[in-house]
Amino acid sequence: MGFSPCPSPAGVWGGAPAGVQGAAPPGVLIVIPVYNHAGTLRNVVERALRVHPDVMVVDDGSTDDGLAVLAGLPILAVRHPVNKGKGAAILTGAREAVKRGFSHIVTMDADGQHDPEDFQKFLSVIEEDPSAIVVGARDFNTPNVPGSSRFGRRFSNFWLRVQTGQVLDDVQSGFRAYPLGLLLALPLRETRYSFEVEVLVKAAWAGVALREVVVGVHYPPKSERISHFNALLDNVRISLLNTRLTARAMLPWPQKKMRVDDAGRISVTRPLKSLRILLARRETPLNLGLSAGFGCFVGALPLPGLSCMIILLCSGFTRLNKYAALASNQLCIPPFVQAASVLMGHYLRHGRWLTEFSVETLGRQAGQRLLDWVLGSLVVAPALALTVGVIVYLMAVPVRRRLAGSDGM
Repeated sequence: MGFSPCPSPAGVWGGAPAGVQGAAPPGVLIVIPVYNHAGTLRNVVERALRVHPDVMVVDDGSTDDGLAVLAGLPILAVRHPVNKGKGAAILTGAREAVKRGFSHIVTMDADGQHDPEDFQKFLSVIEEDPSAIVVGARDFNTPNVPGSSRFGRRFSNFWLRVQTGQVLDDVQSGFRAYPLGLLLALPLRETRYSFEVEVLVKAAWAGVALREVVVGVHYPPKSERISHFNALLDNVRISLLNTRLTARAMLPWPQKKMRVDDAGRISVTRPLKSLRILLARRETPLNLGLSAGFGCFVGALPLPGLSCMIILLCSGFTRLNKYAALASNQLCIPPFVQAASVLMGHYLRHGRWLTEFSVETLGRQAGQRLLDWVLGSLVVAPALALTVGVIVYLMAVPVRRRLAGSDGM
């Protein structure tokens, strides 16, 4: 990896070029990863310099001698001797930024897709919430947006919601602000385009806020467009990544680096203590009631071995609290809820309760009891869910008030 300043008339790193608009925090560095975009690179960098004096270009092993077009611009340049991928280029820029005392980087693409004027939108969010990752949600109400980009965005948005419960409009956007301490601490494995999905998921797991600002986007006509996204290899990488992340999200223990690591102490046997832990994490009584009711509902259904998997997957997508749902699911451990469903199913089918428990009724008539279980669970599951949900909500309200009172003292 090579590192050198591009020749500059000023000869000074960070010297504000003429025309810089507004005052930006000195801790923010614009990082532009580039791979064979010599035709657009200088224009992008010049426009970036007009909005902010601190710009770094990371050349990811380009073969078109792109850095030569930046001669005379007051920037720093880092070069990978071989192509390592966009994610690797961003991390290289992040490490170099830390060495120079920056606290944040804002990444933008070198193909001219992003408008550097939108850089100012990121600054207000950084000042308001410096620990957040800020994503520039591209406004697709513009000409020439490829259908593959629209589909890819919807696809990635869906999986982020499944894996984290977070909702973003544009998971695939490369126009972002990263706090460097967070970015370099996350256990990231991806080095190419899939990096931008992985970093959001693992940051959300770590309890980091994901924020968005709306940004413009420019797509040239298809004949003029240059993209290094490999439709086969990069889609395979993203699919494999989503498979791993979804599988990890469904495991019943908390991810590393979560802000609160009390999840292991949340249990139905310690309801008040568990509620205090969850409410301290800014959960609402209503969401905890819904989560607990959902956990009971799934647990009461005839889905042996699948209830935890369904709870974890659906909780991520619906933004319910998976720890509350899993704890309440413990109420449905056999045999009591299942027996109640069998009795209810028998009553619905025959108009009388099952009172004989023998080898005949529980052995030879096992198929009939299975049918009773399925039918009865359609009554028992929603009734139990409603009961538990209301109880949890009523318990959580006074606990929340006490916590709010202690915070105000």
